[in-house]
Amino acid sequence: MEEENLLSLLKKLITINSVYYHENDIIFYCAEWLKNNGLDVEIMDYKDNVVTGYAGKNIISIIDTKKPGKTIMLNGHLDTVPVCDGWEQDPFTPIIKGEDIYGLGSVDMKSGSAILMNVFKYLNKHKDKLTGKIILTLVSDEEGPFGLGADALINENKLPPLDVVISCEPSAAFSKSNFPVLSLGARGCFVYNVDFFGKSAHASKPEEGTNAAIEAAKFVLESEKVHLKVDKVLGKGAFCILKVLSDGGACSVPSKARVTVHRHIVSFEDENYVLNEAKELIKNAEIKVPYKISLRKEPSLGARYYRPYFVDKNNFYVQEFIKTIKEVNDNKINIDYFSSIGDFNYFATRLFDKNKNPPITLIFGPDGGNFHAANEHANLQSIYKTYETIVKYLMKILGE
Repeated sequence: MEEENLLSLLKKLITINSVYYHENDIIFYCAEWLKNNGLDVEIMDYKDNVVTGYAGKNIISIIDTKKPGKTIMLNGHLDTVPVCDGWEQDPFTPIIKGEDIYGLGSVDMKSGSAILMNVFKYLNKHKDKLTGKIILTLVSDEEGPFGLGADALINENKLPPLDVVISCEPSAAFSKSNFPVLSLGARGCFVYNVDFFGKSAHASKPEEGTNAAIEAAKFVLESEKVHLKVDKVLGKGAFCILKVLSDGGACSVPSKARVTVHRHIVSFEDENYVLNEAKELIKNAEIKVPYKISLRKEPSLGARYYRPYFVDKNNFYVQEFIKTIKEVNDNKINIDYFSSIGDFNYFATRLFDKNKNPPITLIFGPDGGNFHAANEHANLQSIYKTYETIVKYLMKILGE
């Protein structure tokens, strides 16, 4: 029955178009689902007045047992990336093929959100056996450039000090290891721009100008030689050119060009490290025009960039999670570190208790494939096992 209920909810979530910046329909649906299952729900409104102008919503639901204990937060995001080319079926019509369910957001992360909603329903039915508080947050705009939903939760002080955060992002799908995969940290990232300033001229006489587009291209080619050092825990970072923009109009040498860089970082790489790396690439590319390096404008100071993090494998909460995963999954487990970024970075590096300790932030979710690509899918058995594992873990550490 639990598997049927979980699958039914997941199918419904897939049918709701919730591309980031367009999440209201799914927010309202999930809020009603939680209310219909006996849970108190707050729909939190927020607005970014600095960069995007976007007004979004988050869901916050709390189970307070009224007994002293730990405070645990379960977190998921309800938005998806936009539909891309190449889908073999309607991305908003869930289809089961073999052991997988297909649909936009199926693995990233509507399956994770459906899991957590059903976990929360279960915990509420058994809260007389529990201690402490459990908080469910379902946020919008995780897939957008700034994670505005999670950023707002933190900036507006909607969260109490937390002992543990569990994100149900698809840790197995992002890993090279087989399910079950527990991620004990994640890389961070910066996004920055390099503007190049040339000199305009008529396109029939380009030698009389200085083509900023060519200077930008030299930087792009040089970036292929960037040397990424290895972090002993998080591995290497990543350097990706996101955009190259220039425009000479109808018949002019471009006087301006911009390159946007997405730079995943590891523990020893900070703002100065990344910007100095960019300057070194410019030097080696022998750029001969003025340039300016700048981080993208941010909606809040905390959203300036995603900081990397990792947690101690020997921590009590981690060890109990590892034991539970093994109990549910035939003694199998793989430990990994999330290769990309997510709201978990914000929670792990921007939330602190009175002793300035961050919450133990764990990432555990289903397997699947083609996230951010056509024909996205999630593995059904891994969805069911993820649900069972999280329920068992929380009943154990919050039990009387």
